[in-house]
Amino acid sequence: MTNIRVVPEFFLKPAQLAVMTLTLLVVAGALAQGLRPSGTLRLPDAASGPGAAVQGSGQRQADFIVAVVNSEPITNNEVRSKLVRTEQQMLQMGAAVPPRGELVGQILERLISDKAQLQMARSSGLRVDDNAVEAAIQTVANQNQISVSELRSRLKADNIDYTQFRSELRDELLVTRLRQRELESRATVTEQEIDQFLRDQEGGAPSSSLALNLAEILVAVPENATPDQVAALQVKAQQVLDRARSGTDFAALAAETSASPTRASGGQMGLRTADRYPDLFVAATSKLQAGGLAGPLRSGAGFHILKVIEKRQGGMPGMMVTQTHARHILLRLTPQLSEAAAIEKLAGFKKRIQAGQADFAALARENSDDASAKEGGDLGWASSGMFVPEFENVMNGLAPNQIADPVVSRFGVHLIQVLERRETQLSQREQREMARGVLREKKQTEAYALWVQEIRGRAYVEYREAPQL
Repeated sequence: MTNIRVVPEFFLKPAQLAVMTLTLLVVAGALAQGLRPSGTLRLPDAASGPGAAVQGSGQRQADFIVAVVNSEPITNNEVRSKLVRTEQQMLQMGAAVPPRGELVGQILERLISDKAQLQMARSSGLRVDDNAVEAAIQTVANQNQISVSELRSRLKADNIDYTQFRSELRDELLVTRLRQRELESRATVTEQEIDQFLRDQEGGAPSSSLALNLAEILVAVPENATPDQVAALQVKAQQVLDRARSGTDFAALAAETSASPTRASGGQMGLRTADRYPDLFVAATSKLQAGGLAGPLRSGAGFHILKVIEKRQGGMPGMMVTQTHARHILLRLTPQLSEAAAIEKLAGFKKRIQAGQADFAALARENSDDASAKEGGDLGWASSGMFVPEFENVMNGLAPNQIADPVVSRFGVHLIQVLERRETQLSQREQREMARGVLREKKQTEAYALWVQEIRGRAYVEYREAPQL
């Protein structure tokens, strides 16, 4: 299960993303950049909360209170449910699972902290309207590549009450807004700090200046796969790697075999700094040059085969970057406009444009739901990392003047066209803004950890009976 991720704008710079990613990242480092199979329904952790049944050997244990947080209880079944999910997630990621006696104490403390944060959010005066909740539900459906009606059916099949599911999504969003508000003022970056950061970069810290463009093929492993199924899928991944090593075009292999959204761009994930890739990917390709292959690598999503497309090393001052000038038409999903209908509409736009029957800019001005509509969908020159990955991965795979098939992102459905691409040196102002973003993101991460401790420290907690597993 994963936490939802809901962001308010189409694209955000790294510093703006920091608070969001702290609270709404998918499990454990986005499970290798969000590369999780869509065959099993993925829900926010909250959806398996106290109201979701925990099935044992056939009969549910009698429930009881294990702790009280500012007069609100945490039950034994809440702890058991969270314990089961945590163990499953750790196993999927290949992580060592601590003894249950040790893990259950950590889980209880996490539940206490989460409840204290939700209580503070509810008393803060912040509100989450119905439109935001509906958008979050649509996001969950999009991530699972199903419609909202199909989502409701599958929730029912899993014995998860839809009303409770909706309520807990609202709670997730409420706490996220509180965290944004509380942490914003704690991440101020001074000009002196930027100066020092740039001096450090010029000194040549390799971990901060390495940039990679990796392509990947994902052989997905279902969450509840048996050992025999896992072994068979590993053999399949090895066969794909062998074909790549024998000279088969990697992009063609990705289109044919990959379960990742990056297959639409030949598997390429785009040029980005190494810290924006999973550690698993960086470690596996650290000694490879461009063209090198690695894998199969096991993650919670499945088996990955990687190819190094590009590797760059250098400090930030004077850094050359690839920039793309693109435009797009965005159709946001609503109860009146389904994902399938949006894809069909944009596919029709693409045919008309390519046939010379319509102008991209005119269609964008008339139809796009993005702020760029008044500019004919023009997004200007953008460096790597400015757009959300599902958009950027497809954009990076386009040649100038090429139009992609409709692309689904967390914000809706896009029709993307690349106009130009260039290599350019960052100006001094751009270098400083990039440095500001990196430093601000780091400060927000540190501030978040302190904030969580503060909320927990102010909460009145009464421990009752020990959890029974």
